[in-house]
Amino acid sequence: MRPKILTVDDSKTIRLIIARAFKPFDCEVLEASNGTEGLFAAGKHRPDLIILDYTMPIMDGPEMLSRLKCDPQLGHIPVVMLTAEAGRENVVRLARMGVQDYLIKPFKEDLLIDRVGRIINLKAKGEVVAKIKRFDDPLTILLVDDKPKILEQIQFGLAETNWKVHGCSQTGEALAFCNEKPPQVILVSLLLPENEGFDLFQLLRSSVHAKDVPVFGLCVKTATAEQERAQQMGFANMVTKPIDFDDLKSKISRALDLDTSYKYFEQRDGIVHLRCPAEITPLVVREIIKCLSKTITEAVDAGLDKLVLDFSSVNAPDVDLIKLAMSAIQLCRELSVKYQIIGSAALRQESKKYEESSGWLFSDSWEEASRLLNSQVPVNT
Repeated sequence: MRPKILTVDDSKTIRLIIARAFKPFDCEVLEASNGTEGLFAAGKHRPDLIILDYTMPIMDGPEMLSRLKCDPQLGHIPVVMLTAEAGRENVVRLARMGVQDYLIKPFKEDLLIDRVGRIINLKAKGEVVAKIKRFDDPLTILLVDDKPKILEQIQFGLAETNWKVHGCSQTGEALAFCNEKPPQVILVSLLLPENEGFDLFQLLRSSVHAKDVPVFGLCVKTATAEQERAQQMGFANMVTKPIDFDDLKSKISRALDLDTSYKYFEQRDGIVHLRCPAEITPLVVREIIKCLSKTITEAVDAGLDKLVLDFSSVNAPDVDLIKLAMSAIQLCRELSVKYQIIGSAALRQESKKYEESSGWLFSDSWEEASRLLNSQVPVNT
């Protein structure tokens, strides 16, 4: 549903300015010229937010606000008050009235959009929500760090991906970048001078353009106080220097819920083929296990009932590989999916150390595995 914004002001000029400010956004702007008309419009249209002038004829802003708060059907609607007075007493009075926010006249359109965007979700008209879905999709990462070498390191460490890293050294530059085209991920140094990294985080969380972008804190491992503070504030995750780029990729994948299944799974001759890379690390195991249930369940739903666990490329089978095999085989048994394992003699020997591996079904090649799975003999019952 498109959000509705009701502007109540006796000045036609102000109403035109407000309507123009929200024209680029997918929302409906309603108008009323005084509090009486505003109450009627609020009851009829049930807006998501009201922009209310303080001084108006017939019924002013405070009286309309008071009546709104007394109405059980309308009292929940957030109100942004427009006022010409900037004094402390006036601000306190507005807060006591129950307004969500206020703006001092004259105001800039960008400030109005920012304040309203903190309360309701504004989306640009015709905006294609470019939700990143796969690990190999292009995305933009914003790095805010005053050390140019870090930007070079991250760009080099992510060079094999389709991810573009843009660097800023100052918070103002970073905010301008986000306002123009929000990135998908933001990395912010927690060790910027004068707590600028933490101040930037708060500004980003209140920005209509970047409030939903995951922000990672970046610092050395020993900066434990800064990491704890960042976690308490709500940073999405921590990245420590020197940067482990496999870990960084994994954290970005989790934050954006990227699909990495294509890296390991394919459908081949009516069989789901899980091909493991030569280097099996705990990160790789977690990534495959994360995809496992969804991939196999969707395959079963599509009519497939066979899986090959292909570990033929793995050089040194270890406990992580066994853990992955156990998870996959348990899922196969729960879903009545037939399976075969392709692996070396070293893998078979390693698996014998675990009681859960009893009854595992091994093949020496893809041809043998597919032949057994496509036979009429149930191979894993």
